[in-house]
Amino acid sequence: MARATDDTALRPFTIAIPEEDLDDLKTRLRRSRWTDELPGVGWGYGVPRSHVQRLVEYWLDGYDWRAWEERLNRYPQFVTEIDGQRIHFLHVRSPEPDAFPLILTHGWPGSVVEFIRIIDPLINPRAHGGDPRDAFDVVIPSLPGFGFSGPTRDTGWTSVRISRAWAELMKRLGYTRYGAHGNDAGSIISPELGRVDGDLVAGVHVTQIFALPMGEPAEFEDLSEEDVAAMQVLQWFFENKFAFNQLHSQQPQTLAHALADSPTGLLGWNGQLLGTDVLQNLDDDFVLTNVAIYWFTNTGGSSIRLYYEDAKGRSASGPTTVPIGLAAFEGDFKSIRRFAERDHANLVQWHTYDVPGGHYAAYLAPDLMVEDIRGFFRGLR
Repeated sequence: MARATDDTALRPFTIAIPEEDLDDLKTRLRRSRWTDELPGVGWGYGVPRSHVQRLVEYWLDGYDWRAWEERLNRYPQFVTEIDGQRIHFLHVRSPEPDAFPLILTHGWPGSVVEFIRIIDPLINPRAHGGDPRDAFDVVIPSLPGFGFSGPTRDTGWTSVRISRAWAELMKRLGYTRYGAHGNDAGSIISPELGRVDGDLVAGVHVTQIFALPMGEPAEFEDLSEEDVAAMQVLQWFFENKFAFNQLHSQQPQTLAHALADSPTGLLGWNGQLLGTDVLQNLDDDFVLTNVAIYWFTNTGGSSIRLYYEDAKGRSASGPTTVPIGLAAFEGDFKSIRRFAERDHANLVQWHTYDVPGGHYAAYLAPDLMVEDIRGFFRGLR
């Protein structure tokens, strides 16, 4: 909800990182002090030094930020103020007159770059082998505290508060009915948006449904084979990959000092979910562009506050009721249908793909993702 003192203007925005910031980055990268590591452990103790060193070398001598800056600036961008917070967003209108509005929400350690390969086919299916009746206007905000929407200026920016800000943003853009898509944190925020703005949200499409067991023994009786497999993946994740969530949820500021001071440290920390020990094949440019956005905006620390706010904030109660659909890809978190149906009363789609899309399917499997989004909203426009 907008505050009375908010500047509600939608101001055009262009990404333009000063040259001195690029020079400072290279100086810091060249002066990296490398940690030791145990021989032969690979990814077993976390992100390996060799992986970070290779990316730092490419960041210094091959990666072209200006090319990515230009690529992002091809799309209209704006900033506005909602609930006291600067919000940056892409707003790309379709050439089709009856295009349906769709807001797409990223997560950590991603950014608006997650969706860069699906923007054009979503807005202009006619030019990408699709039906023009499936066209969307797309709105892609940077989360509060992330990238060009950061840092956050006060406490309490939970997923619920962000969903209210998104409802205000869509209202400010003049949309009276729209859909939502989310990945990672966006898969939490988008269903909440359906809850807080249910009269206007036609449906919610996500790549994960984070519905977890409550610990009651009866919950685990007669689980389907698919749900048992998903539980095993969930257990592996908690045992091997959940340290970041624990730290972010309890002491984000303790880590923030290191993330603000060292681009190599930021790359190592954010790289734990952009790495190659999971089933995904992210190219170096995608990894470095996401990390660079956090670095140039100094939002490595402010972005991880979202975990703290959600852990300490009041969560919504009761199942969602807006139509929700899942498109899950191999190599990502496995959603558990029994618990998803408990938390979402109107689960209308459950698509799982054995294609390795990992946690960034909109980037790694854009054609499938676009088709799934189109199909989901086809009956909801």
